[in-house]
Amino acid sequence: MSKDTIANNVKSIFDASIQAKQEASDKLNTQIASAIEKMVSALKNGNKILSCGNGGSAADAQHFAAELVCRFERDRPALAAIALTVDSSALTAISNDYHFDEIFARQVDALAKQDDVLLAISTSGFSPNVVRAIEQAHEQGMAVVALTGRDGGKVAKILNDNDIEIRVPSESTARIQEIHLLTIHCLCDQIDESLFPNQN
Repeated sequence: MSKDTIANNVKSIFDASIQAKQEASDKLNTQIASAIEKMVSALKNGNKILSCGNGGSAADAQHFAAELVCRFERDRPALAAIALTVDSSALTAISNDYHFDEIFARQVDALAKQDDVLLAISTSGFSPNVVRAIEQAHEQGMAVVALTGRDGGKVAKILNDNDIEIRVPSESTARIQEIHLLTIHCLCDQIDESLFPNQN
């Protein structure tokens, strides 16, 4: 394959990503704003945000938590967030002693309290361990912000009226993941703006 062909292919990928983001902007901004309000309220009241996902979504869950605990684009006090994807001892113990489907739910059971928020990320909406985490969050009186794609999968079916689904209008895993990351940056930016408007 020639360099020109590769360059054209790369441009096509950029174009597809731009188009997907434009479509998502028109459809998702209200849901993202609602998610920001819910997370800001939780943090103001001394609660925390837990995040989970698999593969690329695990990386997104960790990215989100790190931005809150450390900083996004401004200096401000640390914010309470935990990624449930990072403790290898807990993940392997739960998988070994119970089931891989329980790796996030067990941690929600141990670490979360009522009025915390779960950020649940699944491009397909069918990740069994993310579904179980949502079920456990509901048992503990938590709200859920779900980042999904395609038709929302099983995740969309188990959300309740206190939850928010941000469903990317795409069938492409790559495009869904790209918009999930942009959504996470929107969450981080506007959480900071809401809680610390005068700190830059």
